[in-house]
Amino acid sequence: MSDPLFSSLGHLEERKARGAFFTPPDLADFIAAWAIRSPKDRVLEPSCGDAAFLLSAGQRLIDLGCGETKAALRGVEIHAASAAEAASRTANVGAPATVVTGDFFDHEADKSWNVVLGNPPYVRYQGFTGENRRKGQGAALAQGVRLTGLASSWAPFVAHAAGHLTPSGRLGLVLPGELLTTNYAAAIRSFLMSRFRSVRLVMFERRVFPDVSEEVILLLAEGAGPTDHFLVHQVDDLEALSAIDDSAARWKPKRSDEKWSPALLPSGAAESYRKIVGQGAFERLDAWGATQLGAVTGNNSWFTMTTDRASRLRLEASDLVPVSPPGSKHLRGLAFNTATWKEMGTNGSRVWLFRPPGEPNPAAQALIREGEAEGIQNAYKCRVRSPWWRVPISQPGHLLFTYMNHETPRLVTNSARVRHLNSVHAVRLKSGRVRLGSALLPLAALNTLTSLSAELVGRSYGGGILKLEPTEANTLAVPSLATLQSWSVALQSLMPQLEKPLRGGALNDVIRQVDDALLIETLGLRKRDVRALEDARMMMFERRSARK
Repeated sequence: MSDPLFSSLGHLEERKARGAFFTPPDLADFIAAWAIRSPKDRVLEPSCGDAAFLLSAGQRLIDLGCGETKAALRGVEIHAASAAEAASRTANVGAPATVVTGDFFDHEADKSWNVVLGNPPYVRYQGFTGENRRKGQGAALAQGVRLTGLASSWAPFVAHAAGHLTPSGRLGLVLPGELLTTNYAAAIRSFLMSRFRSVRLVMFERRVFPDVSEEVILLLAEGAGPTDHFLVHQVDDLEALSAIDDSAARWKPKRSDEKWSPALLPSGAAESYRKIVGQGAFERLDAWGATQLGAVTGNNSWFTMTTDRASRLRLEASDLVPVSPPGSKHLRGLAFNTATWKEMGTNGSRVWLFRPPGEPNPAAQALIREGEAEGIQNAYKCRVRSPWWRVPISQPGHLLFTYMNHETPRLVTNSARVRHLNSVHAVRLKSGRVRLGSALLPLAALNTLTSLSAELVGRSYGGGILKLEPTEANTLAVPSLATLQSWSVALQSLMPQLEKPLRGGALNDVIRQVDDALLIETLGLRKRDVRALEDARMMMFERRSARK
C-alpha cells in the first residue's frame, strides 16, 4: 500500500466493500487494443476507478492518430475521491478524458458509444441492496434482462453497459467467473448471445488480481446479434495475453442460458459428459434430496465445546446438541459413525453445541452470563435472533456434504445422526431413497463423472479451493436411483476394500476402481471415453490448483 494512489482511494477493505478492484495496466491495454479500432471511436468507461482503462484507451486513441483535443473519452465513477484522481491522472497523459462523478445506473443508455470497456464493481448480493439494487435491476430490465435477487453488482452493469453501445459497438469487460457458473447469471448469458454477433471469453490459469479469490475472465463482445456459440481462449497469465491470436475453442450451448463452464473442457470430454448425463444413468443431487446449510452460531469457538468442557461447566444433556465438529477434515471416509464421534469428543474435538431449552438451568444461565460479559451477544448472527443464545438448527441430514475442498466434494453417511454446522452442508434424502442413498451414494459418488461435475458447477477460489453452495450442490451429477438399484450388490462388495485406502488419502485410486466397476462394467462405457473424462477432470483440477 505504499502507492500514494491507494492512500487517497481507500484501504483494501474499504475498496472491497464497494467492489473496487483496480486493474493491472497490461490487462487494460489488452482490452483497449482489442476494442478501440479507430481514432474516431467514442469510448466510455462506466466505473473508471483509478483510470487504468482511461489511460489505456487514451493512449490507444493517440496511437491510432487521434488528436488530443478530438478524443471522445469519458469515465463515470461513483466514488468522488477516485473520480478526482482519475481526472488528474488522465489530464496530461494520452487523450484527455472527461470524468463524471456519479452512479452509472443514473446515466441513460443512449446507444451512442462505439466502445464500452472496464472493470465493473463486484459486490455480492448480500451487500448489493436497497436503492443500488433497485436501480441496477431497473437498468438491466430496460435492456430486457430480468435479474433475480441473488445477482451481484456486476450483472446489471453488463446489461446497462451494452445498452450504451451502437449496434456494431464493442464491449470489453473484466468479469468474475460467476458469469460461467451461477444460476443468477443465466439471464446475462442469454442476453449476451442474443445481443452480440460475436462473444469471446479469455480465461486465466493463474490469478491476475492478487486481492481477489474469485476467478476472473475477460468478456469481449461485438456486433449486432444473435449468435449461437461463443469462443474461448485459455491463457496462463497476463504475460500470455500478448501472444493471444484468433485461434479459440468454439462452444455451442444447447440453451443460451445454460452454464458455460463445460466450455473449459476438451470437446470430446464435453460431448461424453453431456451424453452420459443425458441418458438417465446420472441425475442431479436434488433428485435424491434437499441440500441444507449448516447452523450459523455467530461464534463457533464459544457455542461449540468439548466433552470435557461441557462436564466441567456441569451442563445438562438438555443444554447440548451433538454436532459434527467444526471443519470437515474428519469427513474423509464413507461414514461418520457414533464411535468416531465419541472418540473425537474424548480427544478434544468440539462435538457439542450449546443450545439450552427455553428456561435455562443454573449452569446454562451462568455460561450465558459469561458470554454476555465477553460480548458474544453483539455478534451479528447473535444480535438478530432472540434469545441470542439459541442457535437455529435443522434436523440431522442423512448425508454430510463437504462443500469446501481442495480435491473433490465428499458425501458421507451421517450414521451418528448428528446436526451440522455451517462448515459442511447436509442432504436430507427423499422418502423411498433413504436406505439406498445412505448406504451407497457416498461411494457411488466417488466417480470421475461426478468429480468432473463438481468442477463444472462449483466455484474456484484462491489457493485451489472448490466451493459448492447448496444451489450448486443441488445440480451435482450423481448416479441415479436406477443405477444404484442395478449396481447395489457390486457396490456393497467394493465398500470394505475401499474404505481404508480412502481414509488413507488414496482418493484417485478409489475413483479409478469405482470408475471401472460403475462406468465401464455396469454402464458399459468405453475405457477411452472414461479416460477422456478422467483427463478432463485432472485438467480442471490442475487449472484450479494453479490459481494461487
